[in-house]
Amino acid sequence: MPLTGHLRELRNRLFRSALAITAGAVIGWIYYDEIFRLISQPFLDVVAEAQEAGRNVQLTLTGVADPFILQLKVVLVSGVVLASPIWLYQLWRFVTPGLHRHERRWSIIVVAIATPLFCAGVALAYVFMPNALDFLLGFTPESVSNFVDVSRYVSFFLRTVIVFGIGFLLPLFALMLNLAGILPAKTLINAWRWILVGIFLFAAVATPDGNPITMTMLALPIMLLLTIVMGIAWLHDRRKGKRAEENAIADDEMSSIDEPTPLDGSGSVDSPSSVD
Repeated sequence: MPLTGHLRELRNRLFRSALAITAGAVIGWIYYDEIFRLISQPFLDVVAEAQEAGRNVQLTLTGVADPFILQLKVVLVSGVVLASPIWLYQLWRFVTPGLHRHERRWSIIVVAIATPLFCAGVALAYVFMPNALDFLLGFTPESVSNFVDVSRYVSFFLRTVIVFGIGFLLPLFALMLNLAGILPAKTLINAWRWILVGIFLFAAVATPDGNPITMTMLALPIMLLLTIVMGIAWLHDRRKGKRAEENAIADDEMSSIDEPTPLDGSGSVDSPSSVD
């Protein structure tokens, strides 16, 4: 495919992804109140506990245009999340256009698994969000009221849940690279110590409160998923190696040579005549 063909392909993939995100954003706009109630619920739980402890913690909006900007932000992120199966598939199909038919089936399966994995990471972040908020807001002095801007809280919430969701997708990306023949299983297995350190560093940066318990609860599922990915990648590479051995030709074996086509159409090739 020439460069212009690749550009047209990229344009079509981006256009389909944009349509899917727009449709998801429309759904987010319709159900904005329910979505915002879901986002603000962890903070409201912390507010109830703070009031029982005699602390004043509230969500506030300070600007005239802040409510509209807040709704746009929530709606756009909702569209990206709802359309994630579509734009993930479009991205994967653009990156790997030369896959065989059975590999394309794998790509569809991988994209189908990506959505529940991302949702699992988001759910884990949502479960631990009240603990993180209570830990961070607990540093507020007793004589000080804590008025948290809603936009900053929503940004904090979205950043946390998206990072947790991406953390659950990292092992899946490693599997996709292995299926594409880019990342061998041997490389993953040999580098498991560095991968373990990288997972805990990622968990330490991703957790908003810096709590070791929260960090460990994020790192353990990623480690488990990566272990499963290593096993699948090892089986895939082993099967691929066996297939290559079956199709390979030994050093002392002659490769098949097609019979020469007769020039006279008689079905046989005359032996060369001797020259006097």
